[in-house]
Amino acid sequence: MKTGEWRETPIYRSSFPIAVSLSIDALSVRMNHRTIRLVLLSCWVMPIFFAEAAAISQTEAGSTDRTWMSLLHDAARLQLPTKFLKAFPPDFIQFEFDDLRTYAAEYHPDEHRMILNRSLSFNAAGRTLKPLGKMTHKELEVLYHELFHAYMDYLQVVEEHSAEAGHGSEELLSFAKKQQACRYGEVKIAPIVQRMDETESRYLTQAESWEALNETWAVFIGWAIWNQLEVQHKTGKSMFQDQRQSHQWVRRLKVAFEKGDLRGYYVPEDPDERRLTRKRYLAKSSQLTLKEAGVLMKHILGFQHDFIERLEASFESSWVSVC
Repeated sequence: MKTGEWRETPIYRSSFPIAVSLSIDALSVRMNHRTIRLVLLSCWVMPIFFAEAAAISQTEAGSTDRTWMSLLHDAARLQLPTKFLKAFPPDFIQFEFDDLRTYAAEYHPDEHRMILNRSLSFNAAGRTLKPLGKMTHKELEVLYHELFHAYMDYLQVVEEHSAEAGHGSEELLSFAKKQQACRYGEVKIAPIVQRMDETESRYLTQAESWEALNETWAVFIGWAIWNQLEVQHKTGKSMFQDQRQSHQWVRRLKVAFEKGDLRGYYVPEDPDERRLTRKRYLAKSSQLTLKEAGVLMKHILGFQHDFIERLEASFESSWVSVC
């Protein structure tokens, strides 16, 4: 019996590890089957996911390209400036639409986002830009105002990369920086917009002076577009093809200078001042100068050199910038 017990006991004890081993092997097989199924499933799902993401990305890129090409085509057909627009990569600006209340449009340089009122979208659906031929003159003024902001943003992005490569600033950007230091560091403002003759002197921060310059220049770009459309709408021809139209545009510009219409604004950095007003408008004495207008007509609007020279010669010397 002792011998039998001795023989049975090892057999009984050894049967447990064997049973456990068999259970583990079976579980392993089942897990392996599940793992294999998961791997096989992922092999099917992941490529589909990335393929769909790539397709969406390509669709969005294609839509952006089509929007930009349509914009350029419409601008050329309406005989509006396209020179500075052609410098943009098609995907630089991200167009968005919203029911804006406070402003007609907004441009956010950090994200290259242009937020326009839904009225500027196709069928007011807020999906894509409305054809330029369907826009009013005022809507085109707003659009070009914001496109100019985007262009200045683009020049700064390019400059950052150029600086890393050891290149200098682009000509327009270099001119802007000089004007910022010369004219927009200390300005006259009209605290009450309706009383332009009541002015105050202000020393602006770097951010405020850069915004004041950008808004002043953008106001002129919008003004130039609106008035070009106004003088061209009767004939449908470019104002450069009709001397009477070009003279009319120049007369309008002189009136704008006399009335102080070509002045920008800035948002105060001081929180206390910002509680009083959203914007500080520049006074007439700190409005756009003829020199600045000439540079913008050349680099942004693409006006003919002879036209710019004749225009500048017809103005009084008092409107020429001292910078």
